[in-house]
Amino acid sequence: MNKGELVDAIAKKASVNKKTADEVLTATLEAIVEAVSSGDKVTLVGFGSFEPRERKAREGRNPKTGAKMDIPATTVPAFSAGKSFREKVSPPKD
Repeated sequence: MNKGELVDAIAKKASVNKKTADEVLTATLEAIVEAVSSGDKVTLVGFGSFEPRERKAREGRNPKTGAKMDIPATTVPAFSAGKSFREKVSPPKD
């Protein structure tokens, strides 16, 4: 599903027009990106959490030449699915 298809689904479920659904989705995504990029964690109960995670510096290899290279430490965005989301995707086995 791409953004256009998601906007269509939101418009249908919320009984709003596509323009409104697109504006709300865009504003939501921008707010999440701004919060995570400033170091905050965004938790949507039942859906999941978005947070910044520190990735340590490490040694890697250039895949083309095989030469060793240092990969610097960095901060990356991370998503952890909530329990109900995980169970919906992969129901527990009895």
